[in-house]
Amino acid sequence: MSEVQTVEDPRVPVVVVDDLHVKYRVFASGKAAGGARSGLLNMTRGVREVHALKGVSFTAYENETIGVVGSNGSGKSTLMRALTGLTPPSGGAVYARSRPNLLGVGAALLPNLSGSRNIILGGLAMGFTRDEVDDLREDIAEFAELGDSLDLPMRTYSSGMQARLKFSIAAARSHDILIIDEALAVGDKGFRKRSEARIRELAGEAGTIFLVSHSMSSIRDTCDRTLWINKGVLQMDGPTDEVVTTYEASRQ
Repeated sequence: MSEVQTVEDPRVPVVVVDDLHVKYRVFASGKAAGGARSGLLNMTRGVREVHALKGVSFTAYENETIGVVGSNGSGKSTLMRALTGLTPPSGGAVYARSRPNLLGVGAALLPNLSGSRNIILGGLAMGFTRDEVDDLREDIAEFAELGDSLDLPMRTYSSGMQARLKFSIAAARSHDILIIDEALAVGDKGFRKRSEARIRELAGEAGTIFLVSHSMSSIRDTCDRTLWINKGVLQMDGPTDEVVTTYEASRQ
């Protein structure tokens, strides 16, 4: 009798999501109860439990660039926040080789400081030395297309300019695990193409990247594998073209 030989998977696991559940409670306001008292309305209130993620499981490997798609409210951002540890699981677990870094349009920068100062603070926060930040500052500003606005306060920037700057700061350094939430949805076609090229460079530098986007062209151009989250459930996990084609068909 011949022995059955098992072939070990040569890929290196970086993130393991095991039967992940996330539940949270929100307050729901009801109709006004009774009349006004001292100018105040008595409101009936109830607590509603939202089951945002329902038993999601997958493994992400080194050097993968993984797209994450789904309609608004499907649980994509909740999943990304759970990966970074910002949202605790209600059940199951998330295991990661190192702490994932979240880059999103909502990432915090200081609005009263200039773009130049934010580049310095952002670079220092990522572990660069001051000399390294000074060497990178011009390249970051050029990539972000800030032009003459570099020394103006961030509060004067458009949302697109702010998002470009956030991406440029985070993309200046290689990350072990990087989560990009809608960062490529801003800027013109040229900026999106340069951002996609930089993401591929980061993935090739022993990094694993999750790209959350409503732009199916960005997902197709950037990712080899895609997760489809639907009402908190991992609906599909596979090659990007297959997943995106099925996802788009479901929305027609």
